[in-house]
Amino acid sequence: MFARLRGKTKDDEGGNGSTPTDDTLLIDLKDVSKAYETPTGPFFALKDINLQVDKGEFVAVIGKSGSGKTTLVNMITGIDRPTLGQVIVGGTPIHELSEGQVAPWRGVNVGLVFQFFQLLPSLTNVENVMLPMDFCNTFKNNKERQARALHLLDQVDIKEHAFKKPSEISGGQQQRVAIARSLSNDPPIIVADEPTGNLDSVTAQAIFELFERLVDQGKTIFMVTHDKDLARRVTRTIILSDGEIIDEYLETAFPKLDNGRLAEARKLADLQSFAPGETILAEGEPPQKCYVVSEGAVEILLREPNGQQISVARIKPGQYFEKIDLLRGGAKIATVIADPGYDEIELLALDKETFRKMTDSAA
Repeated sequence: MFARLRGKTKDDEGGNGSTPTDDTLLIDLKDVSKAYETPTGPFFALKDINLQVDKGEFVAVIGKSGSGKTTLVNMITGIDRPTLGQVIVGGTPIHELSEGQVAPWRGVNVGLVFQFFQLLPSLTNVENVMLPMDFCNTFKNNKERQARALHLLDQVDIKEHAFKKPSEISGGQQQRVAIARSLSNDPPIIVADEPTGNLDSVTAQAIFELFERLVDQGKTIFMVTHDKDLARRVTRTIILSDGEIIDEYLETAFPKLDNGRLAEARKLADLQSFAPGETILAEGEPPQKCYVVSEGAVEILLREPNGQQISVARIKPGQYFEKIDLLRGGAKIATVIADPGYDEIELLALDKETFRKMTDSAA
């Protein structure tokens, strides 16, 4: 997973997240940049983004205002086009679609949920849910569309308000209607832009739990949020800063560093991959780098007086190590190996000077 967060994989040096297989990869952004012209020259809202999302993931995108979150959403949904790079969703290169092609494609492949609900006030709630079906001409007739809309409203626990107008129900209830609408054509992806940003904490929690149920049912959710507490509960968190992706594991290892320092460290880091059981640091070998675990785990082995090596610790994603000094009849340096229990083990290697600056700053 970490390889793609840094924009590299072992095979093609491009990507973000766990290495996908052909049958699970759903979203694939390759070297995507988006520039807007300003009086002082081009402004890049996104810079060389490499991002992959598998089927069934629940991905949160966090970052300050102006970091590029909404622009990233617009790339994935086809609302906007990249200046450079490729956007492939569900196997379709949507950056190549014409304006006339992208809207119907979006109607059946992506469900959109917005912060301010975007329900048409003149329609009933059930009619709002039926709109995407009408637009894409899915299902045979109006009777079938209404039956599906009522079923979806029931799924989000709002069926009793189906024939009311949006203005007659609360904000949290309106967001449930909006989620039901996003499911109208059974799209594989739900993209939510600040879906809880206009809700109180109790209602936001209920909406988030609804998203979790949808993921359990096989949906893929890509959610922009400012709520870090919610973001910690998803499958994966993407951190954006000034249009670039910052690695989630660096943030875990150094939580006190601001996004700018994390972005700087990410650029200086070297991704290293190891096979299960492979030696990372041999006993007595002085380490040349400092490491943050990003995928899998590493195991610390200490040699007993009888020569047998025993496992004394395990370091997991978001934890870092430089050298291990353990006292057992005298100072010894343990052997560090890639945990045999994982198929893939990846470490972010930093030179000692960079690492010490980061640990000093994070103290």
